[in-house]
Order: sequence, then structure tokens, then C-alpha cells
Amino acid sequence: MSRPVCALVGAGEGLGQALAARFSAEGHDIALISRTEKGSEAAAAAARAADRHAAVEQCSADVTEPHSIEEILGAVETRMGSIEVLIYNVRDEFTACEPLNMTYEALEHVFRLEVVGAFAAAKSVLPAMRRRGRGSIFFSSATAAYRGSKSHPLYAIGKFGLRALSQSLAKAYSCDGVHIVHVRLDCDLDVPIMREAYGEQYEAASLATPEDVAEAYWLTHLQRRSAWSNEIELRPHTETWTY
Repeated sequence: MSRPVCALVGAGEGLGQALAARFSAEGHDIALISRTEKGSEAAAAAARAADRHAAVEQCSADVTEPHSIEEILGAVETRMGSIEVLIYNVRDEFTACEPLNMTYEALEHVFRLEVVGAFAAAKSVLPAMRRRGRGSIFFSSATAAYRGSKSHPLYAIGKFGLRALSQSLAKAYSCDGVHIVHVRLDCDLDVPIMREAYGEQYEAASLATPEDVAEAYWLTHLQRRSAWSNEIELRPHTETWTY
């Protein structure tokens, strides 16, 4: 019997690595898609360590070029089998600027990264999921999807668009058996770059561990159809709520 495939777009260290390990441990083959194959090395190693029987493929594609995402996900299904879980886990630089200082080029870039790329990924797997009557699609997002920002408007605009896409797809295709979830992370992750940023103020209890976040994705994937979550938010118990 063939194993289900989890395709992870944005398979870097941190959450991508934890997600690859978690779904591999549950019997999934793993397809890792990043801008370069080097970018998914840590996630590939984690997936193989979680289950030595897992097939793990590393692929490169540019999410700002939608046809490259369609092509690579099509190739994954041809080589590995049906994609049962798609996780769009892409992030860009957290660039600060005032709204009037946003450039047209930056706006176009964030729209292609957060919305066009996410749509291309979902469009690549949704028809087959609908035919099979099952499948899960996750969009990793942030509380910025609910509020504008005077200091980081590009990030907020991208996440607003991603949330609208996720809701639209969920309202259209949940009835076909496809579980579509927008995951708002209202937290910083306990990864090396954040520990360095916090410096002397670092406290483990104030950050979310990638493994615990990945567990929430897995448990959401297991939800029964009569009680699906299409919007979830995750934060450590110490977080000061921002929404």
C-alpha cells in the first residue's frame, strides 16, 4: 500500500523542519519545496530521522513564479503519488517601513509571495483532492492577517490576502471533503535566530516551540468532518494577546 504524501512549500529550518518530521513520523512520504535544495536540507534530515522508511524528495521552485509551483507539484504527484497534505509555509523578510514608503515593486512581490504562490500551490492539488473527496491544505500565517500596521504594512497586506484566499477556497471546496485551514501564529518561534534576537531577554516560556506548533497542524489534519477548524490561532500561554 502506498504511503500518503505531504508536500511542504517553504521547507526551511524551524517550523518547516518540525512539520517535515511530524508528518514523516505519522507515515507520510515528504516532498520539500524551497527556492534551493540547500534550503530544505535540515527538513529532509529531520524527515528521514523521524522515519527511515519515508521517501523524502527535495525540490526547488520559486513561489513568485506560479507556473514553476504548478510544475513541481505535478511532478511530485507523478513520482511520489497523491498529495494528501499540502502545507504552504512560505515567509519573507519582515521589512519595516511607513505605508507611504512602500514601493510598487515591494507590494507586487509580497502579493506574489503570499497570495499568488499560495493559490498556485492550492490550485495544483485541489482538483485531485476534490475527486478523491479528501485532503488537507494548510496556510501558515500570522495575526497580521487581522490587523493593519503602521510599521510593517507589507507583511499585513500579504497576510490579509492569504487569509482571504484561504477562506474563499474553504467556502468553495470544503463541501467536497477538502480541509482548508488558515493558521495564525500569534507568537515568535523558539529557533536560533529568535533566541539571538531576544538576547538576554530570551525566555523559553515566551516562545512557541516548532515541534508543538507542528503537533497542532497534525491534530487539525485528524479532525473529523463534522467539526472542522478552518481558522486556528496558536500562541504560548505567556503571550500578550494582540488580537
